[in-house]
Amino acid sequence: MSESNDDLNDKPDSEVDDDSEDERDDDERDFDDEDDEDGEDGDDDDESAEAKSDDRGPRRRRPRGRRRPREEYTTDDERSLDALAFVTDLIDKMHMECEVQLTAPRDEEEAEIALEINGEDAGRVIGKKGQVLAAIQFLTNRVVNRPGLERRHILVDAEGYRRRRESSLASMARRLGKQAVTDGKIITFEPMNPRDRRVVHLALAKFEGVITKSDGEGDDRRVQIIPVRR
Repeated sequence: MSESNDDLNDKPDSEVDDDSEDERDDDERDFDDEDDEDGEDGDDDDESAEAKSDDRGPRRRRPRGRRRPREEYTTDDERSLDALAFVTDLIDKMHMECEVQLTAPRDEEEAEIALEINGEDAGRVIGKKGQVLAAIQFLTNRVVNRPGLERRHILVDAEGYRRRRESSLASMARRLGKQAVTDGKIITFEPMNPRDRRVVHLALAKFEGVITKSDGEGDDRRVQIIPVRR
């Protein structure tokens, strides 16, 4: 995280910008050029913004344990079943001791296909900084969203890793929103992928006293939290 002393007399327009649309390329970026080395990093919860200093002191890790699988979601949607079959077969060929299930989509209007991977090898499925999980999601996206078909949003999670990470990032965004209001300065995150930028935008969409804006191009695109005078 870095801070800017930019003059705030000119109030920029609020935006939840094209980051939602940029998620089409998110899977490619999520695991590109990362240093995986078969790292087992299931509880990494990387906050993507490098704004990790916290006055509350070091965090206590929750004991690692077997998560109770979410309630299974049943559907006769052919593409959802294709996704389930593909990921199940892939996990089997990776020789991972895990089970795959469909879960209820977060937003049915988006026609999302959501899958959850659970089991003793879930940490290896997640990989270092979530890179293995991102690769699985990328491949599943390619299988389900073939040319000529209506695009479906694909979400592949493992032991709740993505949900925990998004929750952590949203909490940090709100904390930094308060800091921006208090200090009266723009707070700029380190570069993020489109999915993480969208989490920040949504977390602060109704936050009193700030707006968010994405700045930069490509892999250098980052979110700014901008305090505004009401």
